Amino acid sequence: MSDQPLVVVLGASGFVGSALVTELAGRDVRLRLVARRPAVVPPGHAAEAEVRTADLTGAGQVAEAIAGADVVVNLLLYTGGGTWRAAEDESPGERVNVGVVRDIVAAIRAERRDGPPPVVLFPGSTSQVGPRPEARIDGTEPDAPVTAYDRQKLAAERELKAATAEGLLRGVTLRLGTVFGGRVSPTATDRGVVTTMVRRALAGEPLTVWNDGTAERDLLYVGDVAGAFLAALDHADSLAGRHWLIGTGGGRSVRDIFTTVAATVAARTGAPAVPVVSVPAPPDATGMDFHSVVADPAAFRAVTGWQARVPFREALERTVSSLIRGDEVPL
Repeated sequence: MSDQPLVVVLGASGFVGSALVTELAGRDVRLRLVARRPAVVPPGHAAEAEVRTADLTGAGQVAEAIAGADVVVNLLLYTGGGTWRAAEDESPGERVNVGVVRDIVAAIRAERRDGPPPVVLFPGSTSQVGPRPEARIDGTEPDAPVTAYDRQKLAAERELKAATAEGLLRGVTLRLGTVFGGRVSPTATDRGVVTTMVRRALAGEPLTVWNDGTAERDLLYVGDVAGAFLAALDHADSLAGRHWLIGTGGGRSVRDIFTTVAATVAARTGAPAVPVVSVPAPPDATGMDFHSVVADPAAFRAVTGWQARVPFREALERTVSSLIRGDEVPL
């Protein structure tokens, strides 16, 4: 049997999962890529890779998927309605966003073996903190989530912290800002707000801002997110048992983001920039939709040296070009 560490990526065919697999494939590791759809292994990869398809919400599926793992990266996300807002349908969202983490803990407990406890990496959200008067957060704030999605993310995070305190595993949660980017594999689709607006602009449709659009968002390019997970893997012992904020440290208003999207698409296509118009917020809008969140990643950077490297405009241009061509974009 190979003595290379086994890294299992759950949700490997997804948007962030595909970006992370692209980076991991160049490492001296064994990869097990698990998802509902077959994950794509980059050509010329150095890693030994096994691809599995599975519905990880089924009984016993998680234990089978992570058997023997030295590292588990859980990137599953409930998207039954096409976006993260589908998690507001509490029951199925809870099964994916929390239940799978509980299954991971239970499987590791049942498989206890000699050697260091497995590393478990998990993506949280900067919005777990809930509405606050200050836009900038550093990870020390008390959490007061107001959406089902954020409550589920927080519950899963707490499961990992408790299992870490028990010595069962080394859990690290990376609370992410707003992630976006072009397609990094045939199976990976970004359903986030930035890429949604790029698609609308390419179709010549107006971009709609709820109310005045002054709330700020911290935008993260998907390649930088993959880099953050690699950094967490490399510094797991120092990071275990806590959550860490992953962001650029800078915010942009939603209106400015959409206006920049419209201008970038126009420059790329030669068509006039589509208008950005204000509309009333829909009934399903939440308190977080109107509060600014800007993540200070200083604590994570101090441990790992990671920082976001792709500026917003460059990341946006890559995303627009990828969607126009309909192909994959390098990280």
